[in-house]
Order: sequence, then C-alpha cells, then structure tokens
Amino acid sequence: MSASTAANAADTAAAPAPESRQSALGQIWTGLTRSPAGFAGSVLVLAIVLFSFVGPLLVDQHNPTDISQIWTSPSAEHWLGTQYEGKDTFTILVNSGAEPIWVGALAAVMAVFVAVTLGSIAGYFRGRVDAVLLQLTDVTVTIPQFLLMLAVVAFFEDIPPWGIAIVVGSTMWAFLFRSIRAQVMSLKEREFVEAARLQDLGAARIVFREILPNMAGFIFVNFVIAVNQAIYAIVGLYVLGLMPSGTPNWGLMIHISWRDNFYLNTTALPYVFAPLIMIVLFTIGLVTMGRGLDQALNPRLRER
Repeated sequence: MSASTAANAADTAAAPAPESRQSALGQIWTGLTRSPAGFAGSVLVLAIVLFSFVGPLLVDQHNPTDISQIWTSPSAEHWLGTQYEGKDTFTILVNSGAEPIWVGALAAVMAVFVAVTLGSIAGYFRGRVDAVLLQLTDVTVTIPQFLLMLAVVAFFEDIPPWGIAIVVGSTMWAFLFRSIRAQVMSLKEREFVEAARLQDLGAARIVFREILPNMAGFIFVNFVIAVNQAIYAIVGLYVLGLMPSGTPNWGLMIHISWRDNFYLNTTALPYVFAPLIMIVLFTIGLVTMGRGLDQALNPRLRER
C-alpha cells in the first residue's frame, strides 16, 4: 500500500460519522430520553444527590437535643418525627447522605481508572506485559475485599472516609480488568485502529483517543455498578459499627437502629426506614440510569 493510499484510508476511518459529530452531552440526553426508565433513574439519582449535597444548605442546622420531644410522630414541624435525643429526623437524614455518595463515587472512580488503564495496556501490548498484569489481577481477586477492609479499619481506628474509598477501589478494579482487556483486544483489530497505526500516531494516542472512546458506554455502565458496590461496602462498615461515628451517615443511622432495637418501637420506624429507603432508591436510580447511558453511548443500541 502506497503512503498516499494509506493516508487516505486513515483519514476515512478516522472521520466521524454524522451522528458522532453530536456532542457527548447531546448523545447522553438523546439516549436517556429514549428510555423512560433510564430518564426516570437519572432524575431519581439527581434528586437524591441534590437532596444530600444541596439539602444541608437549605435546612436549619440548629438541631438541638430536646428530651421533651423524644420519639414524636411525624408532624408539620417534624416531617419524619424526632429520634432518641429529640432531634429532628429529617434534618439528620439530609445531613447523612453526602458521605456515602461521595466516598462510593471516589472508590468507583479509582477502581474504573485502574481497570481501564491496566486493561488497555494488557489488551493492546499483550506479551510479557499482559502476562504480568494478568498475574497481578489473579492475586488481587483472591484477596477477600470485605476482610481486607475489616483489617484496615481495625488497624487504623480513625481512618478517614477517603481512606476507605482507597481500600475499596484498590480491590474492585480486578473484576473489571479482564472485561476491559477483552474489549481492547477486540477493538484493536478494527480498521480504524489499523489506519491509526499506519499514521504512526503512537500507542498511547491509539489506546486513549481511538479505542477507549468506543468503550464509553461499557465503562459508564461498569462505573455505575462500581458505585453501587462501593456504597454497599462502605455503608456495611458503618452498619457493623466499624467506622468512626463522628460524621452523620445513613449507615450510622441503620447501625444505631439495629444496635438499640429501635425497629421494635413503632414511633421510631421513620428513623429506622428512612436511610434504608434512600439507599435503595439511589441504587435503583443508578441501575436504570446506567442502562440509559449504555443506550446513549453504545452505537449499536442507538441505531435501534
């Protein structure tokens, strides 16, 4: 193949299709609106994020202990009633959502970043690099994630939430690594990648500018799954009473309810079930939003 023919082939393969010229945000919006469930999930996730991060700025942070208001029923003054110290349950719920969400998102970002980076390198270069990374993955998978978290928390009694995010993220990446590796091995045989090689664009640009954008939907969906897994792991540590109890947290509310048998008190049920409902709704929203994002960013699904 002559140099001019190779250049023309490369330009043709690299040229975006008319649909791909649409902005990424436009593709996401189109895909989500095509899927009622995905759109509803996105609205639900956005609502809970705003509730957890903007809500604390809107509620009255002066939530004093009032022994005369212990375990009161929901009312106009206290939407979810009061808890065992006479504090407003709704205010506590609003202030308790930010930490599990941002810690779970941080752990998921770390896990997906490591999996995508190492999986891309292993799938593209193969050979000895691939063998070493596969061996590292096998070792990481054999480490029990929850037991590792328990050991770290026991050793570092005052570990900050971002420290737990690092522990969770450092063990979650291995499960996504093999899928990323297989996707890269498949995509690197496509014509547009061959055209990029003929242009001598370099391995880094081919992997991160040509291959990975075609995996955006797959990566987003796995990021959503990782956020779910991380939130459950972090909330689980709080429920077991293994995390510091200084910061309000949905998991801490569940732990206190379980520890003190509040579920036996019918007046305490709003305090018991409110954090559970928020976690379940956030999970449902993430799952349905992930399906919508997959439809938005997966070219094969957009064509249907």
